[in-house]
Amino acid sequence: MTSSGPRREVGSGLVLEVVDPTAFVLAVAVAEGVPTTVEALTVRLDEQLVDVREATDSHGTRLHLFETGPGILRIDYAATVVGRAAPHLVVERDLIRYLRPSRYVQSDTLTDRARDLFPGLEGRGLVAAVEAWVHANLRYDGAATSPTGGAVETLQVGAGVCRDFANVTAAFLRALDVPARLVSVYAPELEPRDFHAVVEACIEGQWVVVDATRLAPRAGLVRIATGRDSADTAFLTNTLADVELLTIDVRATSSESVGDAPSEVVVLG
Repeated sequence: MTSSGPRREVGSGLVLEVVDPTAFVLAVAVAEGVPTTVEALTVRLDEQLVDVREATDSHGTRLHLFETGPGILRIDYAATVVGRAAPHLVVERDLIRYLRPSRYVQSDTLTDRARDLFPGLEGRGLVAAVEAWVHANLRYDGAATSPTGGAVETLQVGAGVCRDFANVTAAFLRALDVPARLVSVYAPELEPRDFHAVVEACIEGQWVVVDATRLAPRAGLVRIATGRDSADTAFLTNTLADVELLTIDVRATSSESVGDAPSEVVVLG
């Protein structure tokens, strides 16, 4: 990691109504290796502090686990990031894992379509063509997304949000033998403000960022969670009972404002 570089302030706040005893897993903290100078996570149920345990998932994803009874649950996270994390190394097991189809990235179902759309392309040229096609052919529409829909369903609807753009991008890339994975990030300059999802594709021995939404400069992104698809990178998972998300507030600012050309190679840091 480097201590020089932009200063990024990131954070999120969630308010939920819990009606029965529930177990939670959060993925809102920046990943291991991201250089933070200040960081705080608080969880309160009806204003009483809740004990939280931390566990580490693949690629340094930091999960926070806790259980509560019924009440109003408030989750607040904030961090100051100064400098950049070291780029993730490419290891052989990841090249295997991120070529396989997964729950929301049905690359095996889309192989024939991918071959028809992107014949004769490879490497950077293929990644650029997939990004451009997804950007041009999907409409960003929060009302069109489904929490249970994957890449195939998104293509049928023709619209979605960042997670849907990312699932489709990863599916086409995996279908054409390019390892691809999803990353949830804090994204300065993103509008509308929210958690953001992008793809990392492995080309020329490095993981490079691909974002077909083109809604935020990739150089400013801060890694949260990394995995096969949007199931692995969800900011909140709950079991034992249903909950209602009342409000969500995501904050991300940077001391530097940077441009972003889709053809530029960007490594997440």
